[in-house]
Amino acid sequence: MLQTIPARRGKAVRLAAGEAIKIINTHGTQVVDFWAFVGNMQTEFVGMEQSRATWTHLYPRLGDPLYTNHRRPLLILEEDTSPGRHDTLMAPCDNDRYGLLGCTDYHDNCRDNMHAALAELGILVPYTPGSLNVFMNIPWSEDGGLAFEPALSKPGDFVVFRAVLDCVAVMSACPQDILTINSQAPTEAHFEILPAT
Repeated sequence: MLQTIPARRGKAVRLAAGEAIKIINTHGTQVVDFWAFVGNMQTEFVGMEQSRATWTHLYPRLGDPLYTNHRRPLLILEEDTSPGRHDTLMAPCDNDRYGLLGCTDYHDNCRDNMHAALAELGILVPYTPGSLNVFMNIPWSEDGGLAFEPALSKPGDFVVFRAVLDCVAVMSACPQDILTINSQAPTEAHFEILPAT
């Protein structure tokens, strides 16, 4: 059943080992920050540093596992119909980040979305891991420069992550409307839980 990640908000779901989550960029322009925690052990979660070190590249490719902070595979990237550009470098946005970008009032953000989504499942964690920023286009140059650019995905592009272990998956339809990563127009995205094969 297709479910909505509301614009500027987050959703969390439980996945049993073998099940998969399909994350759909409905309009083609929306970044979805993604986290996953092992079962009921929220001290073990997908780590971007551990994943990059094992992949030896900057973003996941088909067949790559997402590794935890204990270096265990938690999910595997099984399908990707997008151009495959996903970001592992940028921290999830937070209200402090928007302050640095000139906001003087509270701004919806991925950090708070993650915690609110987990709280709906009765889960509280005292930290915010780095996110896999699905569909986020952060090009880099040989001199080490980074840029924030609009997503390269098309409407309906999707990724599928299949769970290796029981886990909690969390998504945030990124609220960033100052930089161009969401084409300055955050919108909803969708997801679907797929059965074990």
